[in-house]
Amino acid sequence: MSLPLDEKEKQAVLDVIKEYDLLYLAQHWETVTTDFEEHKKEYRKRIENLATAKPLLINSQTGRDFFTFEQNAGLIGIADEVSKKHGIKVLHETHRGKFSFAAHITAEFMKKLPGLQLTLDMSHWCCVAETLLKDQQEAVELAVERAGHIHARVGYMEGPQIPDPRVPEWQNEVDVHVDVWKRIVDKNRKDGKSVFTITSEFGPYPYMVHLPYTQQPLTSQWEVNVHMMNMLKSKL
Repeated sequence: MSLPLDEKEKQAVLDVIKEYDLLYLAQHWETVTTDFEEHKKEYRKRIENLATAKPLLINSQTGRDFFTFEQNAGLIGIADEVSKKHGIKVLHETHRGKFSFAAHITAEFMKKLPGLQLTLDMSHWCCVAETLLKDQQEAVELAVERAGHIHARVGYMEGPQIPDPRVPEWQNEVDVHVDVWKRIVDKNRKDGKSVFTITSEFGPYPYMVHLPYTQQPLTSQWEVNVHMMNMLKSKL
């Protein structure tokens, strides 16, 4: 989750996290300003705000898909500065609308920025490419090497979230994603890391499709995420 910029509101959230002994993974998503100079100022402010809370890591939805390479690289550079200043890892989430919206675009950033670390949410790439990325394995392999966190949503060729990962008709999509996630976890085990974090991230509407007229979700978001958690524990 993110944090308010107001110090009192921010502290109230941090107090609850401490009270219940929760691990905190910070989330940045709010900076969407189209003017780059304003965007840059707001981005730094929000990343700094999260870093001062000393989270386990910061997951950042960074930049805009229509910013230039140099502009988006500049934002990644700001994240690197904040990371070094506070000793908090900043990972950049693969997400539609951001610099990392597509596999082949993100691959160019990874090749040119050797320190770039990702939160891999492959579902967005599948939706953008309208494939399960079998034809973009170079980008996927680069992402396996750079991923420090996983958002475990399962995408398909026409959308970022299958309706239900428990049913047989979506098993191929689940298997494709799990295969990549397993390679990421295995790499981190081989590198000697004792902890690797995953967010089971099947979302509510509009990620989860609703039935017409009634606006009832097709299935239980909670049950699906618990299923994903248990399935990943058994398979990874």
